[in-house]
Amino acid sequence: MPDAFSWKCLARSASGAARAGCLTTPHGDIQTPAFIPVGTKATVKGVRPETLRELGVELVLANTYHLALRPGADTVRELGGLHAMMGWDGPILTDSGGFQVFSLAGLRRVTDDGITFRNHIDGAEMTLSPESAMAAENDLGADIIMALDVCPPYPAPRSDVEEAVRRTLLWAERCRAAHKRSDQALWPIVQGGVERDLRQLCAERLVAMDFPAYAIGGVSVGEGHEHLKEVVGWTAPLLPVDRPRYLMGVGELRDIVVSVAAGVDLFDCVLPTRNGRNGCAYTAAGMIRLKNEVYKTDLRPIEEDCDCPTCRRFSRGTLRHLAMADEMLAPILLSIHNLRFYTRIFEGLRRAIRDGQFAAYVQGLLDRYYQND
Repeated sequence: MPDAFSWKCLARSASGAARAGCLTTPHGDIQTPAFIPVGTKATVKGVRPETLRELGVELVLANTYHLALRPGADTVRELGGLHAMMGWDGPILTDSGGFQVFSLAGLRRVTDDGITFRNHIDGAEMTLSPESAMAAENDLGADIIMALDVCPPYPAPRSDVEEAVRRTLLWAERCRAAHKRSDQALWPIVQGGVERDLRQLCAERLVAMDFPAYAIGGVSVGEGHEHLKEVVGWTAPLLPVDRPRYLMGVGELRDIVVSVAAGVDLFDCVLPTRNGRNGCAYTAAGMIRLKNEVYKTDLRPIEEDCDCPTCRRFSRGTLRHLAMADEMLAPILLSIHNLRFYTRIFEGLRRAIRDGQFAAYVQGLLDRYYQND
């Protein structure tokens, strides 16, 4: 790892795969396993940086593609970099824009040179190559930066997945050569769809390149829980045990816990804030939709034992009113609660690993959360 970075395993589950650790970066430590809120355009929507800290957040994510379009990576640099621009003094991770190969499939073309997008703002073309992605991420100034990759959808013909793996490996080499800052850690992404041999090939080639950590991508693109469980189960053991493992774009509870059990350390997802903006709140007994009539006069907080600012001060009935009235406070308060729900889950996972209670904790968590499935 670069000198300013380290990861230390502090405890393991009885099976030996789930682990609790500490990732050190230039802007602070991250206790793992950890959840990373998504701040695509240099903000976690509606949530102040001070509030994120109060909720137990230690690392946030921003997206290179979106920031390269607006305001431009050079503008972010001139504004002092992402830390200054976001008002966040903790660690930041930037995705490279490779996920947009999947999410903007109708607006792009991919060659060995890079990804050419017809951008979603004004329709103008932009090309993201390994070299330009690294230049942009160096300008943005995040602690952890991701290599440009190709994320195939599910399902996809094997030939398409093979091509995605070939380009992902090619671009990882080029990203490493183009990366210029020693105070940023560059992590590559393992692709391969649901093809076990391609996952193995990609992982082994990337490990041979000796990066400081590794991500698993392409497992939140429509493949479902069972495929995700298989892919993570194949791939995580192929990655070095002394370095962090990051599963990208995964936020469903059952997906998180099976992945932690397989040895994954970091997760990001838009679900807590996106669902909050749509009037939904997480509880230990499952997600509730507060716009439903049943909550109209409900005096209870979202969750009785939750210590978040929302649950300390607002009832379900009040939150329903705010959501039904389209008041901007509703998505803010629900996002705050949902983020705290996630950080509490991860605090519990870390504690259970340290205490030797991981399997029992996970079983109780799943039994309650999915009791009505």
